[in-house]
Amino acid sequence: MNTLIKISVLSILLFCVFSCKTQHFETPEYGKNEIEKTITVKKVYNFRAVGNMKNIEGRALKQDFFYRSGQLSKLKKGSFAQIENLGIKEVIDLRNSKEIAQKPDHLPKEIMYKNYSAFEDEGDQLDQAKKLVLKGKVNGADADQRMIDFYREYVTENPVIIKKIITETLESKNPVLYHCTAGKDRTGIVTALILTILRFDKETIYNEYLLSNNYRKDLVQKRLRLANNLHFLYPKMDIQVLEKLSWVEKRYLDAAFGEINKKYGSTDAYIQQALEISETKRREYIEKFTY
Repeated sequence: MNTLIKISVLSILLFCVFSCKTQHFETPEYGKNEIEKTITVKKVYNFRAVGNMKNIEGRALKQDFFYRSGQLSKLKKGSFAQIENLGIKEVIDLRNSKEIAQKPDHLPKEIMYKNYSAFEDEGDQLDQAKKLVLKGKVNGADADQRMIDFYREYVTENPVIIKKIITETLESKNPVLYHCTAGKDRTGIVTALILTILRFDKETIYNEYLLSNNYRKDLVQKRLRLANNLHFLYPKMDIQVLEKLSWVEKRYLDAAFGEINKKYGSTDAYIQQALEISETKRREYIEKFTY
């Protein structure tokens, strides 16, 4: 690249950074009173233990059974011992086959790996959606509605897979780590269902869910700033789409539980009918994972 071109590119970048219209971003709702054990694992985002909270019976959730995170494709060998020291023997990958093929988990050989996807990207819907976003054919409101639709469909469209995910986790004798790509949506829904089964109240469940915003705050803000500064590359793109896809919102989890209530009448009925967990088995799980 000659000097003139370098100067031109630099000028464009500086012009955009200092002159382009600044995008206004909403302030997301964060989880209150961080209740979970903070675990820093290099190159893995949103990693945390679910625990240190009390259910409606006043029983506390044991903290060293359920772990959740974002994708593990960049997990370093130097962090393997850290995972093993947590007692994790099993990893459940909630991503679809295409996501896994592009960024497979990097795990210690001793870890049992399982994949249960309740959502498959048939017809490259995600790739098509990305192209529409770059062309400005999807705006923030569209993205918001897509998130709501995804949450509704995830809990009811493939209940057999959801049952497998929940059963595998609750039947394990050792700590389990389950994850998706960002560790916020699919992982958030699974966590909410597990806590519902163990009789935690709505406020506690939603607070745990919103903690993903706390754990991903720096990463998301960095990405939004970068997208805003380089907006000239895709001037038709609505940056609010990226914003909507980056944070979790109470309304999204509301959509999941709302769909459950619509199709099954209540979460208790969903647990018994879709997940096939009887009241007796539910009590066993409560006794197993709380004290």
